[in-house]
Amino acid sequence: MFSTSIQPTETVLTSSELIDSFSTVQPTEMLSTSSLPIETVLTSSESTDSSSSVQPTEILFTSSLPIEASSVHFPLSSGVMPHQTNVLPEPCGSGGGWTRLAYLDMSNATQNCPSGFKLYQSGGVRTCGRPATSSGGCVSVQFPSNGISYSQICGRVTGYQYGSTDAVSESVNNINSHYLDGVSITRGSPRQHVWSLYAAISSDYNNSINICPCAGGTSPQSFVGNNYFCEAGIPGTQIAQILYTSDPLWDGQGCDSLESPCCNVPGIPWFHRDYGSTTTTDYIELRVCGDEGTNNDDAPVSYYEIYIK
Repeated sequence: MFSTSIQPTETVLTSSELIDSFSTVQPTEMLSTSSLPIETVLTSSESTDSSSSVQPTEILFTSSLPIEASSVHFPLSSGVMPHQTNVLPEPCGSGGGWTRLAYLDMSNATQNCPSGFKLYQSGGVRTCGRPATSSGGCVSVQFPSNGISYSQICGRVTGYQYGSTDAVSESVNNINSHYLDGVSITRGSPRQHVWSLYAAISSDYNNSINICPCAGGTSPQSFVGNNYFCEAGIPGTQIAQILYTSDPLWDGQGCDSLESPCCNVPGIPWFHRDYGSTTTTDYIELRVCGDEGTNNDDAPVSYYEIYIK
């Protein structure tokens, strides 16, 4: 891969170590800074075919799935020079070529909430939700495609339950409004639905209204269809207005018996939309929504990553 005059180091860093070592470079900055290339995912075959084109001034590192091998230019004086591309499996399938548009990891103390989002903290958990409000609404962040034409979207989101989240907002059937307690992912304007992540009131309390649709609760809106995940962050009925951090949402883990179908859905925690031959350059939008004021409920996020192809 490299010329014989350059000796590779045997030092192996994990993705988190590499990210920490370059903490001044944020993934969102990679897309907007002309000196850094847009991240592109390679399959094992692609990485082999393209190995001859990798320059000694590049450091290859593996980052969060589904990226398999990303290249970001850093000077060799950093002392890190892997000798081969590390290839990871792909939750969203369909070969390589994914480009990351969005990334947030609030477990990294150097990262901040998107503009307009409120920081929630409990213990060591940091999350980003709606600003203080006495009524229902959403807070939004948009991720431009930078002119990249795509036909697939892949990603994952981790959030937490705050207060008495109600999953589906029965009285709201409008994609532009607070139709859920949770996270809405759409593309373009007018908004076209990509994925919904509902936050329910309880994982084992069967009140048939505020629990997950996949657990027997209210059906999702027609524009959502089956393109959703749903989980609650706590069992039981004793619900307080606090951030529940013991059971993260939408990770496919910690579902009690009533909610178990919600953790047994294909792909979770990864969502994937494939539009076939239809391509677009639409921006992606992520909204945290709630049908009541933040004094009652919210579903703040702690992590997300979204890719297009």
